[in-house]
This record gives sequence, structure tokens and C-alpha cells, in this order.
Amino acid sequence: MKSKLYTKLLALFVIAIVVAACNGSSKDKETQLKDLKAQQAALATQISELEKGVDTKAPESGTRRSKEVGVIELTARPFDHYITTQGAIEAVDNILVSAKTMGIITQVFVREGDVVSKGQTLAQIDNSLTLRGMEEVKSGLDLATTIYNRQKNLWDQKIGTEVQYLQAKNNKESLERRLATIKEQLDMALIKSPISGSVDAVDVKIGQNAAPGAPAFRVVSSDRLKFIANVSEAYVTDVKKGNKVQIAFGDLNKSVSGQVTFVGKAINQLSRTFPVEIALASNSDFRPNMSGELKLIFHSEEAAIVVPVNVVQDINGQKVVYTAETVGGKLVAKKNIVKVIGVYGNLAQVSTLKSGDKIITVGYQGLNDGELIKI
Repeated sequence: MKSKLYTKLLALFVIAIVVAACNGSSKDKETQLKDLKAQQAALATQISELEKGVDTKAPESGTRRSKEVGVIELTARPFDHYITTQGAIEAVDNILVSAKTMGIITQVFVREGDVVSKGQTLAQIDNSLTLRGMEEVKSGLDLATTIYNRQKNLWDQKIGTEVQYLQAKNNKESLERRLATIKEQLDMALIKSPISGSVDAVDVKIGQNAAPGAPAFRVVSSDRLKFIANVSEAYVTDVKKGNKVQIAFGDLNKSVSGQVTFVGKAINQLSRTFPVEIALASNSDFRPNMSGELKLIFHSEEAAIVVPVNVVQDINGQKVVYTAETVGGKLVAKKNIVKVIGVYGNLAQVSTLKSGDKIITVGYQGLNDGELIKI
């Protein structure tokens, strides 16, 4: 408004000069100069009076406009400090089954996906030589048993010598032990499942040579599962057995809760992480190696003051949050220097603020301490 006033007065002043210049032919220069100065003084007086009138009549709202903002009232609330990381399901009973003895595979009884029980035979190793040996021992044992029984009857009647009786008994028992050994060898020629579960892999074929230690089958049980994840060594003193966790499986659109059941002590030299495990309840939807996101809660506050992390501004190296307060009957913005205790998700736990404070969450950018605001 003042600029418009100055423009009008300046225009009048210029017009006066032009008029005076046009009349210069009738007045000398000294007279012209005197008239112009008189006009200048009169204009200056008018400008001063008009300025006072403008300052006096200008409404306060014109000079100090209130800024519109949005606020929320703080209340103390539970707040969790947590870690998020990726992990995967592993089966506790995930067994690579191998043969106990060397030999050629003569039969394979299962295929991938078959459900088997503990002790069920998965494959047969050639045992023809062992079987022939067993038949010979059985034949010898039958004879030895007959001789032993006759010697025992004679000895019971006090006929014959004790040595003859003991020799017959020893020969019989020796052949019995040999037969038991052959039966164990026959059993070793069978590849059996050590657990109940499903066959995940078959790595042998008929005619292939089997050897102890060489994987022949993989059998997996879903009865006992665990979730394994690696956590940064920065949290090595925070994570403990028994910490509460939440595991989200995006592929299943499912989330489960649990507790840490194992915390590794060794730090991986390459990744600088340590492992944690969480026991999972049996579930038909879970599969070994299925990935998920782990949220591990290592500290919980029962009554914490938290604010949206975006309202915490970094101003001249200080963390600042603006609140709305009434001062002298007017609503103004107050600058609060806070200490950020922790940021988790989109929330930050801060100090110095208290329950009932109204923090400015909309329009906080560019605010000044004491600036008029309206909600």
C-alpha cells in the first residue's frame, strides 16, 4: 500500500517540475528553484502525514499473518526397539541318508515326494554272497545243534566226558554268533530311513555303487522346524535368548510370533553377523528354505513419548520439534530441542516432550519460534 502512495506523490512531483519548466520563460532560474523547493517541502510533509495514517490504520492481521498448521496431542504409549532382517526356514530333521556298507544297488523302493516312516527300507545293496554264507552257517548250525542236544542228554545221564559236552556246546554257540553277525551284515545291506518324513532327493540308481558317507537319499521331516536369520554384530549385546519376535512370510501372507531359542556366539568374519534361531510350530504351509522377514524386539518401553520421524528437523546441528502453545492469549509455535533415543519404523522416541504437548505435524517447515499459527 505504501509503494502505491509513493508512486502517486512522485508522479505529482514530476508534473510540478514539468509545469515549472514550461513556465521558465516567464521566471528566472532563482525564482523557479525557490518555488520547486517549496513544493518539495509541501510534498514531504504530505508524505509523512500519509505514512503515519497508513501505519495507524493498518490492521494487525496485515502485518502478522497467522500460519495454518495441523497438530496431534502426545500421549505416552508402549514402544518397541527392534531389528529387522531376512531369514529362512530350516528343518531340524533334514537328513542325508547313506549306505552302511559298500556294494551295488540292486533295488530302489522310493521316489522323490514319497512319505516314509522311521526304519523303512529305501534301497537294497547286493547281498548275494552274504546270503550264501548264511545258508552254509545255518546248515552247520543245524548239525552242531543236533550234536549238542545228544551230548547234553548223555551228559545228563552221566554218560560220556565233560569235554565232549563242552566242545559240542561251544561249536553250537560259535555258529549262532556267526549267524547273528551275518544277519547284521544283511541288515547293513539295506539303506533305511532314520526318521519319518518325506523323501526330498534320491541320489542313487540301480546298478550304481553305494559307499558309506556318500549321500543316497535326503529325508526331511516337517514336524520340527526352525527359522534362522543373521543379525549384525552391532546388536550382539542386545539380542538374548527369549527375546520376542514376529516373522512375516510374504509368500503366505501370514505372520507368526515366537521367541529366540538360540543365539550364536561366533561372529562371521565376512558378513560381521551372528546367527539366531526361532523354533516354529509344525505347519503344513511351511517349507524348508522358505524366506521371511524377522522382527526381533530386544527392548520395550511401557510408556514412551514418540513422534512421527518426519517432524524431527535438523536445524543447525540440533534436533528440533515444534509444538503449538498459547502465549498471551495467542497461539504460537514453540521450538523444542529434543534428543532422539531411537528410530524404529516411521516413529522416533524423543526426550524433553511430555504427554499433552501438541506437536505440529502439518506446516512445520519454515516455522520460527514464537510465530503466530492457527489450527
